[in-house]
Amino acid sequence: MLRQLWQIRRSVPTDTFQMLVVSLVLTRLDYGNSVLAGLLVYLVRRLQSVLNAAARLTYHLRRSDHITDALVCLHWLRMPERVQYKIDVLVHKVLHGLALQYLGSLNYVADLPDRRPLHSAGTNRLAEPPVKLTTVANRAFPVVGP
Repeated sequence: MLRQLWQIRRSVPTDTFQMLVVSLVLTRLDYGNSVLAGLLVYLVRRLQSVLNAAARLTYHLRRSDHITDALVCLHWLRMPERVQYKIDVLVHKVLHGLALQYLGSLNYVADLPDRRPLHSAGTNRLAEPPVKLTTVANRAFPVVGP
C-alpha cells in the first residue's frame, strides 16, 4: 500500500495525501489492535517500521532522518502505546456498558463475592481472573484489560 501511495504523492495535495495515508495504512495497523497485547518484540518492531515508513512518506523524509518529530506532528502514537490505548478504550467502553456483549464484563475488586471490604476498593482496581501460564490466555482481553 505504501509503494502505491508513494507513486501518487506528488500529484495529490498534502492534506489529501495525509488523509489517504491515515485511511489506508493506519486503519490496517489499528484493525484488531487490542489482540496485539503481549506481542513479541520483533513483531512490534516490524509494525513500528510500517508506521515510520508512513510518516516518512507523508513528510518526504529520508530513511536516515529522525522520525520522532514527524510522529509528534502527525499526533501518532508508537505501536506499543497504540496497542495500550486501544485496550484502555475497550476497558472504558466495557465498564460503561458501551461495548459489545461478547467482550463480557469486568469486575472491580470491591465487587467480588466472599471478599472483605478493602482499602483498595476506593481505587477502582479491576479484578484479574486466574489463568494458566499460556501465551494465548495471557493475551486475552479479560486478562489484559485489568
